[in-house]
Amino acid sequence: MKKLLASLLLLQTVCYSQQRLTLPDAVNIALKNSVSIAIYKSNVKITSINNNYGIAGGLPAVNFTGTDNQQSINLNQTQNTGIVTERSGVASNAGGLSIAGTVPVYQGGKIVAEKKRLEIVQTQSEQQLTSRGITLVASVMLKYYDIVRQQSYYKTLQKSIDVSQQKLAIVQKQKELGLSNNADLFQSQLDLNAQLQTLESQQLVIDQDKTDLLALLTLKTDSTINIIDSIIVDKHIQLDSILNNLYINPDVVAADNQISINELLSVETKALKYPAVNLNSGYNYNRSKSEAGSVLFNQNYGPYIGLNFAVPIFNGNIYKKQYQVSTINTQIAKEIKDTLILGFTSVAVKTYQAYRSNLKQLETQQKNYELSLQLVDLVLQRFQLRQATIVDVKNAQQTFENAAYALVNISYAAKASEIQLRKLANKLAY
Repeated sequence: MKKLLASLLLLQTVCYSQQRLTLPDAVNIALKNSVSIAIYKSNVKITSINNNYGIAGGLPAVNFTGTDNQQSINLNQTQNTGIVTERSGVASNAGGLSIAGTVPVYQGGKIVAEKKRLEIVQTQSEQQLTSRGITLVASVMLKYYDIVRQQSYYKTLQKSIDVSQQKLAIVQKQKELGLSNNADLFQSQLDLNAQLQTLESQQLVIDQDKTDLLALLTLKTDSTINIIDSIIVDKHIQLDSILNNLYINPDVVAADNQISINELLSVETKALKYPAVNLNSGYNYNRSKSEAGSVLFNQNYGPYIGLNFAVPIFNGNIYKKQYQVSTINTQIAKEIKDTLILGFTSVAVKTYQAYRSNLKQLETQQKNYELSLQLVDLVLQRFQLRQATIVDVKNAQQTFENAAYALVNISYAAKASEIQLRKLANKLAY
């Protein structure tokens, strides 16, 4: 998981050859170009920025303020000495500077819980990025191997066309010797033409599959790519290893993260019921000047330090209700995780059943394919010796094509099951 996450976060430009596109190239290009991956990367950056003691309210707050007020007032003042002063339009000026700092001392554990929650939120966003990356990788792999499968169909058709061309050549030679008629010649030519049309249709399927792959890679869909590969299935996957690793599936880890996040939100809410204590310190400077009155000039300045605290007594049970809601949300998150694991377990078991069935069929179908090749060669030899009919050759060709199609389809199905199992266990390798 760490390897994939590092690739997602630090992936550099990947160059690929137009002559051949390998699976690692395809995966790296998809991860680099994906818009959704870029969005998830941005979410990781945002949560990383927010994972800070300042955001959690654990760092001091320092403010600088300044005032300067010029006034013109009407003065009516009686001093304790009996002197009365009355004057209009008295000019006065008052100004001050202040640097004040507040340091949180105790918040009922809220700051510690919030900082821990921000850490888990960042981890959760990384898991979500990894999950999206794995899903994209699996999609690319499935489409890549589907192209391999379709190209295998194409090669099967080419082999069958070679047989049809040999059959046509034999019929033409036999006709020249007077051993065959136009009906066999026409039928041989029609069979060949039909297979050439099928080959062209198969090429269209391959081209469209490549277009789909290019779209997954976020490349121009008219680009030219050439894939030369085969389907190799890992035959040693065990169900226990998949089920035992479901807990490291990024979706499961993200669901577990959500439980922790909700639990910490409960702690933060509960902390609001406790007293809050802050340390205050700063430096003040104040100055005032007046043209008349008992005090014509006053100036004071100096540092200060002190504590303030607030004790919540009653606020309409808001904190109590918020705590109850957060507790329910935690329980919901646990149920979501349990449901997710149950669903993944069911998918893993069913996929593994299909995987084992495909492996068993693969062994039998490989033998069928080899026998069908031998059958085509044998019937073609018999046809050349006029011991088999044109229908016999056509039936042998059909048997060969069906065997080849079945073999590559079973191989692809087994590979698709392998990819799904590895995706569930977060062990997808390319």
